Formats: sequence, structure tokens, C-alpha cells
Amino acid sequence: MRQLYSWSWVEAEVARTIEVWNGSAAHPAQRGPQYSLKGQQKREKAYDEGLRAVEREARRTPRSRAERLKAQDRITASFARFSASALDLPDEAVKLLTDDFLPAGTTLARWARRFDPNLSFADITQACRNAWTACGLQPLLGVRVGITPAILGYSLLYPYSDNYLDRQDVSAEAKLRFSQRFRDRLRGESSVALDDREAALSKLVGLVEGQYPRARYPQVFDCLLAIHRAQERSIAQVRSFRACEDAELLLMSCAKGGSSVLADACLARGWLSTEESQFSFDWGVLLQLGDDLQDVQEDMQRGSVTLFSRAAALGRSLDDLVVQLLGFSARVGSRMDDLPHGTKLLKELMKMSWRSLIIGAVANSHQFFSPAFLKEAERCSPFRFEFLRARRDRLTSRQGLYALLFDAFLEAPEGDDGEIPLPDYRESSYSEAGLEPVGSAGGVI
Repeated sequence: MRQLYSWSWVEAEVARTIEVWNGSAAHPAQRGPQYSLKGQQKREKAYDEGLRAVEREARRTPRSRAERLKAQDRITASFARFSASALDLPDEAVKLLTDDFLPAGTTLARWARRFDPNLSFADITQACRNAWTACGLQPLLGVRVGITPAILGYSLLYPYSDNYLDRQDVSAEAKLRFSQRFRDRLRGESSVALDDREAALSKLVGLVEGQYPRARYPQVFDCLLAIHRAQERSIAQVRSFRACEDAELLLMSCAKGGSSVLADACLARGWLSTEESQFSFDWGVLLQLGDDLQDVQEDMQRGSVTLFSRAAALGRSLDDLVVQLLGFSARVGSRMDDLPHGTKLLKELMKMSWRSLIIGAVANSHQFFSPAFLKEAERCSPFRFEFLRARRDRLTSRQGLYALLFDAFLEAPEGDDGEIPLPDYRESSYSEAGLEPVGSAGGVI
């Protein structure tokens, strides 16, 4: 019988992953590629050339739809040239990014804006990040890359729920009532929506139910309930940094991160093997800890407590935590290598992205590291840290390139103007991949 994801299962996975995390402190990752100053400056030049080309295209205002769509093609081509020259990506990797992952993001952004025109750039970007994780899992599970109704629905759930639960002007009692009603909807219970937020959440859960009927795909809804419970428990992290011990913080981060990507994986295919479940959970923990490292300054300012923000608030160097995180990343990568699906190229691209996330976070939060550690870490970056910080500010400013690109890619092809279109979903994709959905003969592991 296929494993169901009860909360006791999540707790057991958290314990297993914490063992892997603790073991990573004694087994640091092998050094990745090293870059000379001359090599970094060469890549920075290519970066700026690509950046200027994309900015020129993004700031133009073509009058016709055809011209705007051509501009999208030119921006994509500029990105491809930048990826090849500045990041040393082979042609096959560039093609994977531009032909699979970029279209997935634009599909989600267009659908989200039509679903709710009031969703912000930050909301949709948050949803896109989750969708890209789900799309990254698809080939590792033997499924073709592409946005599905279930991935759309899940990716857009949490800009609504998280943002509400993070608001300072909402009482704890109101948050608990909202959370209870949201949990009931995830369980399949129906009730009249009290406001537009609940109505939107119900419709998004309906997208998941439409692709994965509850009776045939119980793992999917177990995962959604698991991440919901982990989200509720993680609210406890917004408190005085002296109130939580490191072990408690790690436990909450593992439960939240692991169950989140576990849900991504289940929504990518509908069911998982034991090996796939454990890899997905580990990947989720890795991404959560990477996000915690990225957000260390913001978390300190708003009082959100993580392993990284607590250590920084206590005046501790983050050197050892990052070494441990790199070691954990390597061990998650080894587990990914053992999966039967997914090309070697995709897996190497994933590992590179994880390492880049960590090294980039070190660059942005340099004040929390020792000079010796920063010097060593900078050699692992294709760009100098000062350069990365300057370009980050330029890209994320209010009128930065990210916002311009977002607007540029919202233009949809001709004939895509009516009712909100959903991505095609054919259950025959399972047979194309040599897989069986739950409920089919031979489909139970």
C-alpha cells in the first residue's frame, strides 16, 4: 500500500533529515569550481553586456502585439547569450532554461494576473518560484516539464494565505479562524466563502481537485494538509530570539521546508515512491535553509527567528552554518543522483543553482561572516561579491529590470484573451513516461 503522509510520517522525516544535517557538519562539501580575479572580471563584463541588452529591449514600448512578442524573443535570446558567456552554461542547459523553465514562469504569471489583477509583482514572483521548483521535479519523476492546473493552484495558494498570516494588523484569533477554515477546505469540506480571499483559495484548491480526484490521489491532499500544519507551527518563529533553542528552530524549518517541496513533488505527478518522497523532503529542507540564509537581515528586522537570524542576532559568525549548509547540499545532490529519472545535465544544473543560492546569500549578508571566510567563498563565485551586491540593487529597485521584464512577458500570444486558459493536462502523460497513476493496475508500490 502506498505511503500516506500523516503528521507522524512528517515528524519521522524531520528526524531523519536532521540526522543528515548534523552529519553534514563533519563532512563538508568538496570545493566547487574556483575563479580567478581575471576570470571574474571577464564574466562581469559579459554580465553587464547582457544586462544592457535586456534593459534596452525591456524599456522599449512596441505599439503592436506582434512587436511586443518579438521583443520577448529578443529578450530570451539575450538571456541565452548571457547564460552561455557569463555562467559558462552549455547550449543544452541554456535550451532547458529558455524552452522549459522560462515559459513555465510566463504561463503562471499570465494566468495569475487574469485570475486576480490585484496580485502584486512580489506575489506572482513568489508563486513562480514555487512553480519552478515543481517543474524542476517533473523530469526527476519522469514527467515532462510544464505548468499544470495543480501546480498553478498550489503555487498561488500561499501568496494569499502567507501574506494574511504575516500581517501585523490581524489578530491572532482572526488568523486561527482563517487557518481552521482553510484547513477544512484542504480536507475537502465545502462552506460558503466569507470573503474574496477564501473564495480565491477555494477555487485554487479546486484546480488541484480537478486534476487529482481525492479518492484516487490521497497522497496529494495529505501533502497539502502537512504543509498547512507546518505553516501553522512555524508562526511560533516570530518571537523573541531567546525563546527558541536551535534544535526547535531546526525542527520547525525542516517540517515547513520539507513538507512544502514534498507537496510540489506530489503535485508534479500525483504519487511518489519512498525514495522520491525522501529526496523531495530533503530538497525542501535545503531550500528552506537557503531562504533563511538569504533573508537573515529581513528576519532580524521583523523578529522572525531562524537558525541564521538567531545566530546573527547573538553576534555569532555564520561561517560554520554555511559550511554545514554546503555539506548538506552535497548530500541532497547525491540522493538526487540516485533517482532513476532526470538527465545528468539537469541534475548538475540543479546542484549549481543550490550552490549559487548559498554563495549569493553570503555575498549579500557579508557583515555576518569572517574576512577569511568571505575571501575563500568569493573564490567560489563567478562574480566578485561587491559586483553581485551592486547588480542586485539595480535589478530589484522599484523601477528595476525584474519589474520591467515582468511587464514585458505578460503579453500573451494572439487568441489567448478570453476565459482564463488552463494548461493542457492529459493523464496519458503517465503512460508516455512509463508510469501508472494511483488506482491503476500495478500502480501501487
